[in-house]
Amino acid sequence: MAEENPPLKHFLTCSVCTEIVKDPVSLGCHHSFCSSCLKDFWGQAENKNCPVCKRKSSKDLVVNFSIKELADSYAGRQRSGPSDEAQVVCTEHLKDIKWFCKDEQRAVCHVCEFPHHQGHTVVPLEEQVQELKQQLRPDLTALQARRRRHQELEETYEAMVPHLKEQRVKTERRIRAEFEQLHRFLREEEEARVKALGEEEEQKRKRILLERKTLQEQIRSLSESLSAVEADLQKDGLSFLSASTRSLTSTRALLSGSDPQLLPGALLDEAKHLGNLAHRVCEKMGQRTTFSPVILDPNTASGSLSLSDDLTRVRQSDVTQKVPNNPERFTMYSNVLGSEGFSSGEHCWEVKVGDLPTWRIGVAKESVDRKGECTASPAKGIWCLSNDSGKYNQGTGQTLTLKRTPERIRVQLDHDGGKVSFYDPEDMTLIYTHQDTFTEHMFPYFSVGSAGEARTKALRVCGVSSRTKPCKLM
Repeated sequence: MAEENPPLKHFLTCSVCTEIVKDPVSLGCHHSFCSSCLKDFWGQAENKNCPVCKRKSSKDLVVNFSIKELADSYAGRQRSGPSDEAQVVCTEHLKDIKWFCKDEQRAVCHVCEFPHHQGHTVVPLEEQVQELKQQLRPDLTALQARRRRHQELEETYEAMVPHLKEQRVKTERRIRAEFEQLHRFLREEEEARVKALGEEEEQKRKRILLERKTLQEQIRSLSESLSAVEADLQKDGLSFLSASTRSLTSTRALLSGSDPQLLPGALLDEAKHLGNLAHRVCEKMGQRTTFSPVILDPNTASGSLSLSDDLTRVRQSDVTQKVPNNPERFTMYSNVLGSEGFSSGEHCWEVKVGDLPTWRIGVAKESVDRKGECTASPAKGIWCLSNDSGKYNQGTGQTLTLKRTPERIRVQLDHDGGKVSFYDPEDMTLIYTHQDTFTEHMFPYFSVGSAGEARTKALRVCGVSSRTKPCKLM
């Protein structure tokens, strides 16, 4: 047979073992080899180049069943596994099998059919084959769809690995930057307090030296008077009498003054410098830092959005971000959620919207659809206030009339009471209140469009304005 068709034999010959291929695998260059021969060749060569054309291969080795069937047929080899072909000869009657008994679920010949299968449902074999193929095709389609889903998930996981590294690098850089600021503040605070300590020491040292100099002058004056009195006491007669009046006058003048006293507060006030030092430093540090009641979750942010390093601002990105399609992420709309959800209590935060022309802010339930069509409405699990170039609505198409254009919006969530309210914090004017029943975790919700020519480029989460009525915070 090989001599009758030399080109076919050449096509089916493994270039490594020069035999008809067994379990053939085909490379991208279309050369085929025995699977075991190619693996051995690669192991010896320590590369994955084609043994014929030397082209580098990156494909996984998968048996080419089309060539395998042709090679097995050409070489007369029997398949090691069960045959996919139907039995063509009845082993009992040695007749061609052309029928199928549905009752016994087996193929039969025309002799088997009579009389052994009287009363059974017997159909032509080809008819049964076509019926079974029709039954199998939907399963094949379902398997193909399932494989695609698995492949999509595998691709997503593949994309997550470098993204994880990017997240770690970016987050580590931000952590180090934040701590460097804290370290700088602590170093500056340390220097300032050490400097204040030194200044107090210098001030009190000068004061002590001044008091000491005054005392030294007073001691000198007293010593001179003492010497004069002692000299007068050595005199006698008229000489003493004439000197005594002067001595008495000068002595009593010196004694009439009060005794010197040590100045209070001459020593360093250690308690002032050391008392509650760490607490006072932390308190001062707190005055220099800002607190945001809501932190944005970058794992939920659409690829069309860009978040600030401190995760308090969001804007439309100039380019689409390359981010994994993880379950938490919005993919069809420019949405992002807060990082913390609420299942009870009252919570509020403010959002600086400035003159951004398009935005939506509010809350969304945890199970909100993040991949498909999802309008920003309570029916879809989003309770929000929407602005589209100065036209405000509450998510169901109802237009709202505002007496002024607010630059900040306060969102107030009463989970237990089933309320989400929106205020203009400038004068606490109520804009709108959604009334509903909340059965899930509710997350702060944000959506932002292009800034265009607006001065404000991003939505920014803020704490509650101190000049307005406070609300209960998280």
